[in-house]
Amino acid sequence: MGAELLPLVFTAGWASGINAYAVVLVLGLADRFLSLGQVPDALARTDVLVGAAVLFLLEAVADKVPYLDSVWDSVHTVVRPAVGATIGYLIGHDGASLDAAVTAATGGVTALVSHGIKAGLRVAVNTSPEPVSTIAVSTGEDLTVAGVMALALANPWLSAGIALILLVAGAWLVVRLAGRIRNVKRRYDAWGARLRRP
Repeated sequence: MGAELLPLVFTAGWASGINAYAVVLVLGLADRFLSLGQVPDALARTDVLVGAAVLFLLEAVADKVPYLDSVWDSVHTVVRPAVGATIGYLIGHDGASLDAAVTAATGGVTALVSHGIKAGLRVAVNTSPEPVSTIAVSTGEDLTVAGVMALALANPWLSAGIALILLVAGAWLVVRLAGRIRNVKRRYDAWGARLRRP
């Protein structure tokens, strides 16, 4: 495998935790039109690209609606890490089986951490009374994922550094906004208690 694949796997894992379908699209389209050796050919298959495009469009809508975005994130707590792990496995599978296991674990764990940070930040954003902030944050996420993944194909180490900085900054923001997140949870719990009353 070599260390040269780990930055791409790490970056793809980080990006999968935010928008897994955009990652599949960027990598698949890049391989389809640029025939890149480091991108698995499976991602450039027509059925994979069509499926990823449809799911990307669904996410683009769901992710921009306050509170629906948090429901979407809940469902994707399993999906995003699974996509990150699968991409990691596909990138590392040409080598020994241990290499594939390392790249799958790197992609999956990075996607899980990134997803947790995204979901936490989106809960905090949803405390804002207007939808503009949700739309702006979602659009920014989509553009950042596309840009960092495109950079990963040209300079994997630089993109991995950027992904790491964004991961650490996101974790710091979640900690700083934890009070807001707790308030949302208290309101949600109170709402659920009112629903259960006869």
